[in-house]
Amino acid sequence: MPINRREFINKSAATGAAVAVATAAGTTAASAAERNHGKHEKPKKTHSFSILGTSDLHSHVFNWDYYTDATYKDSAGDAVGIAKIATLVKKLRAEKGADRVLLIDAGDIIQGTSLAYYFARVDPITGTDGKPGPKHPMALAMNALQYDAAALGNHEFNYGIPVLRKFEKQLNFPLLGANALDAKTLKPAFHPYTVKHVRVHGAPDIKVGILGLTNPGIALWDKDNVSGEMAFPGLVEQAKKYVPKLRSLGCDVIFLSDHSGLDGSSSYGDSLPYIENASNLVAEQVPGIDAILVGHTHTNVPTYTVTNTETGKDVVLSEPFCYGKRLSVFDFELELEPHGRWKVTAVTSDTLSPAAEEEDPVITRLIKADHDLVVKYVNTPVGTCTEEMSAAEACWKDVPVMDFIQKVQMDTVAAGLSAADAALPMVSIAAPFSRTADIPAGDVTIRDIAGLYTYDNTLYGKKLTGAQLKDYLEYAAKYYAQVPAGTKVDTATLTNANSFWDYMYDTMAGVDYEIDIAQPIGSRVKNLTLNGAPVDDAQVFVIAVNNYRANGGSGYPHIATAEIAFSSTIEIRQTMIDYVVAKGALDPKDFAVSNWKLTQAGTPVF
Repeated sequence: MPINRREFINKSAATGAAVAVATAAGTTAASAAERNHGKHEKPKKTHSFSILGTSDLHSHVFNWDYYTDATYKDSAGDAVGIAKIATLVKKLRAEKGADRVLLIDAGDIIQGTSLAYYFARVDPITGTDGKPGPKHPMALAMNALQYDAAALGNHEFNYGIPVLRKFEKQLNFPLLGANALDAKTLKPAFHPYTVKHVRVHGAPDIKVGILGLTNPGIALWDKDNVSGEMAFPGLVEQAKKYVPKLRSLGCDVIFLSDHSGLDGSSSYGDSLPYIENASNLVAEQVPGIDAILVGHTHTNVPTYTVTNTETGKDVVLSEPFCYGKRLSVFDFELELEPHGRWKVTAVTSDTLSPAAEEEDPVITRLIKADHDLVVKYVNTPVGTCTEEMSAAEACWKDVPVMDFIQKVQMDTVAAGLSAADAALPMVSIAAPFSRTADIPAGDVTIRDIAGLYTYDNTLYGKKLTGAQLKDYLEYAAKYYAQVPAGTKVDTATLTNANSFWDYMYDTMAGVDYEIDIAQPIGSRVKNLTLNGAPVDDAQVFVIAVNNYRANGGSGYPHIATAEIAFSSTIEIRQTMIDYVVAKGALDPKDFAVSNWKLTQAGTPVF
C-alpha cells in the first residue's frame, strides 16, 4: 500500500532514519503501482459517425436544364440534381454504416426550376377547386432518401405560407427554423431543432442536437407573403437561446444547419438589424457548437474553421455549392467519458461531387412522370418572334430582349394606376438575370421566357423623385469596374465589381442616361434626361420594379420606403407569357429603344 508522506514528516527526529528508509521504499512502491495501473487501464471507448449535407437544391431532381431542354452542362463539368446525390449518399451509407450517417439539408428546396413552379402554380400541391393536390417531387425524393432534417431557406416562402405548410406536411422529417417566429406570439412557427440518436453497441447513444436557422432577409424579400404573419430575428440571437437548451437536453453533439453564408455580409445593407450571411458570426460568438452546414450563397466550401471567442474551440463549417453539385461530409470522432457522456474529439469536413454517379433508380421511378409532364409544359409554344433576341451582352449593352421585359412591366403597371398616377412619367427597372437567355426567331415557348426571367418575382409600381432616381442609378453603376479613359475595356473583367452580381444590377427604361466607367463610384451617371430635357430632381416618377427590389433586395436606396402606386401577385414571368400570347408575335420594333450606354470620359465604349 502506498505510504502517505505527510504521516512520516510529523514523526519524531529519533526515528528519522527509519522515516527516510520507509519513505524511499514507499515512493518506489507507489511508482511501480502507478506504472502497473497504467498498463492495465482499459482504453476509453470511441465511436465515429458522419453527417451528410445538401443545400440550395432549388428543386433540381435530375441532371436537366428545363430552360435549354437538355442535359445540364457547365464549363466546370458539374452535374445537378438530387437523383445523383442519392446515389452518392447510398454509397457513403454502405461504406460508413447506415446507422452512423445522418442526412441534413440547409434550405431553398421548393423554388428555382420549372419543376418547382409547376407544382406551386400550374398543378399546385395545395390543390385546386376543392381537390387535393399532388405530392411535391422534392418531398417524394427527400423522403425516399430518408433525410433527418432540413432548415428553411428564404426561397421556401416565395409561393406563400400555404404552399410551404403543405410541403411541410408532405415531409417525413422536420423543417427547422429557430428564427422563424409567429409574428403575433413570437413563438417558433416551425420546429427550432430536432434530436437524433446514433446507436452505439455496448454504450449510451450519441445524442445529436440539430438546430435549424434561416435567413432574416425573408422579412424584406418576401414581405408580401410574411408581413404580419412571421418575424425573423438574427441567427446569433436565436442560436444563443437554443444551443444551451440542446446541451441541457443532454446532447453530445451540436450541429447547425444555417441558410446563411459565412462572410458576415448583407446584400440589404442596414435595412434590417440582422446580418444576412452570419454563419461565421454564429460559430464565433455562440459557444457549444461543433459544426455548421452552411447554405444560401451558392459556393463550394469544403471546410472552413472559425474559433469561438469564448471557449477557444474550433467550429467546422462547410457549404455544398448549390443544385446538388456537391455533398458536404462531416466526420465526427468521439470518446466516452467516465460519467457516460460522449465528447467530440475531432471534426473534419469535405465536399464531394456526384457528377460521375448514375442517377438513383428509386428517385427516377418516383419522379420521372412529373419531370416528363413539366418538360411537356415548358415546351408549349405561346407565340412567335420575328427575330432572335439574345441576352449575351445585356450586362454592358442595351439589348432588345431586356426592353421586352421593361415593356411588359411598364404596360402592366400603367394599366393598374389611378388617374392621378397615370399622369406621371414612368420608368421600368430590370436586371439581366441570365447571360445565356435567348428568345429565338420563330416559335417562342414557355421555357424561352422562363430562361430569360428565372425568378418568381411579382410586380410593383413605386414612386421616386428625379434625385432619388439618380441615386438609384449611381448605386447600380458600382457593378462596373473603373476603367480610365484611354484604357481598353475587357468585358471579362468589366462587370461584377464590388461583389455586385448580375441579379443585383438594374438597367432602366423610360429615361436616357450614360454610365461613365472612367469615373469613381458615385459620380458615374451622366446626362440623365426625360424626353430630351434634364431630369428635374423634384419630378415624381412611377417605377415598375419587381417585389424583391421593391422590398429592399440588394440594398438599393429609397425604393424600399417609397410610396406604392401598384402591386400584383402575378409573377412577372407569367405576365410576359400572357403578353406574348395576346400579341401572337414578338417584334423588337415594337419595344426596342436604346436609352442607355457605357462611356469613358464621354466617349461611348460600345
